Amino acid sequence: MKRYISLFFKGVGMGAANIIPGVSGGTIALITGIFEELINSIKSFDLKAIKLLFSGKFKQFANYINLYFLLSVFLGIGICIISIAYFLEILFNNHRILVYAYFFGLIMASVYFVGKTIEKWSVSVIISFVLGTAVAIFISFLNHAPENESFIYLFICGIVAMCSMILPGLSGSFVLILLGNYELIFIKAINDVRINILIPVVLGAGFGLLAFSHLLSWIFKKFKNQTIGVLTGFILGSLTILWPWKEELYLKSDLGIQVLKSSGEPIIVVGERYLPNQINSEVLIAIGLILAGIFCIWAIEKIAEKQKA
Repeated sequence: MKRYISLFFKGVGMGAANIIPGVSGGTIALITGIFEELINSIKSFDLKAIKLLFSGKFKQFANYINLYFLLSVFLGIGICIISIAYFLEILFNNHRILVYAYFFGLIMASVYFVGKTIEKWSVSVIISFVLGTAVAIFISFLNHAPENESFIYLFICGIVAMCSMILPGLSGSFVLILLGNYELIFIKAINDVRINILIPVVLGAGFGLLAFSHLLSWIFKKFKNQTIGVLTGFILGSLTILWPWKEELYLKSDLGIQVLKSSGEPIIVVGERYLPNQINSEVLIAIGLILAGIFCIWAIEKIAEKQKA
């Protein structure tokens, strides 16, 4: 029971990370020590699992797919996403810098704790690390598309977002921002229970999760150090996404006309990153939250070490 409670709270951490742009639920899974088991459990949904289920061998089915592990983790993810969507909207509207500061600290510490799991550094691992960093930085400077409610587009959003959500260092929420549907899916659809939006996204997410988990599991087994090198690079590169002090600009068309959301509000895009020109209370609080984020990851790592012992 203690293990399942622990898994539930790790799922809560993954859910919180998944819904925050720039943070990856896969990163939380990796630093809390459940990433490989999670991927292997998900990919267990195969023909053998289906045969066990429809033949009524429920106990064997549960053991084969590691059902209770998956239920604990995904229950935590689901409850967290549903419960914090409303509060997240308030925080982003009123304390955007402070929210990003806390998660900047989380990700900064994650670079070290994920990177130290590499058993042996080699030329290929270093190249993987540099490549992962470069890709994440490149993604962070892309502009996002306009909002789109079509079924096929939402299905694609579900696939892409879920694949990036379980990939440490690559934020599914940030990918949804690039696709233009972050606010539509994570805030409007969840808070207003818009089934017509949620169904295609969930279908796409389920499809992407099952398909991508097989590929990721195979890569992780064959090229473990190189894979962690790429993931560590992703995490390091995502710090450019989370830098707290960014000038917010509004999305404009090629003609220079401001693009509006369906609600009539302007769409904010990330502008130039800058250093604050004076030390005020907000800056001090932000620095404190960065340190708090670093401490939280350190504490999670220490708890995980004790559980392994």
